[in-house]
This record gives sequence, structure tokens and C-alpha cells, in this order.
Amino acid sequence: MDHNSYKTIQPNKASVQKGWVLVDAKDQTLGRVASQIAHIIRGKNKPDFAPHVDNGDHVIVINAEKVKMTGKKWTDRVIFTYSGYPGGQKLLTPNMIKAKHPARLVEHAVRGMLPKNAMGRELFRSLHVYVGDKHPHEAQQPKEIKF
Repeated sequence: MDHNSYKTIQPNKASVQKGWVLVDAKDQTLGRVASQIAHIIRGKNKPDFAPHVDNGDHVIVINAEKVKMTGKKWTDRVIFTYSGYPGGQKLLTPNMIKAKHPARLVEHAVRGMLPKNAMGRELFRSLHVYVGDKHPHEAQQPKEIKF
């Protein structure tokens, strides 16, 4: 028996097959859909997952403005931002964010579920969030996924 036939194959950047996935966020709970999107972006749904390689798919999210939140989270949850300057701290509620930039709610939720390092910043580039049901990625032929 050949002892070389049992080697474990480690994926690398050259051997990874990245696909495109379409997710409709209409009437879905923000946290639940964000965790499933982060799972796909990270590549944990694939059998050749490795934590040191970006082998996840690109995710296109449409209808980001129609996402739901349970309870009083639209008004009572507070999201902090800080510019780094004195007096540069802002307190925003999801209602305030939705009024100006509805796609940022989904981006913020998914970014918080990705690793906080260089790999997480690279993985975040695989997320494409759009308001409405139109997106410019028809040429990539994304597969639609229902959660």
C-alpha cells in the first residue's frame, strides 16, 4: 500500500473555488440572516473549510431595507461609533441608520460575526448588500439560497 495516498489535502488560495450566492433579506430577522451569511462568507458550509484560507462564497443581499427586528430593538438598541477625536462619539439607533443607509444594518451585523483580524477584513469584501431587488451581479450567475 502506498503511504502517500493518505495525505490530508490543505486548501490554499489557488485551489479554492469561490462561487456567488443570492440572499433575499425580505421579512427575515436581522441577526439570524446575518449569522447564516457570515457562515457562507467564511466558507464553513464547504467540506474543505480551513480557518486560514478565504474559501467562502461571495454573497449578494437584496431587499436589505425590509429586514425585521423583534421587540423594541428598532428604537431601544444603541449602536456606538467613535471617530477618534474628542467629542466624536455618536449614538445611533437602528431606525436612524435605516433612514439614511438601510444597507449598513446588514453590513454591521455581518461584520460583527466575522473574525476581527486581517482575514475578517478580507472576508468582508465578499459581501455585497443592496437596497431593493436589483443588483449589478447578473453576469456572475448567483445561486439563490432560501434560509
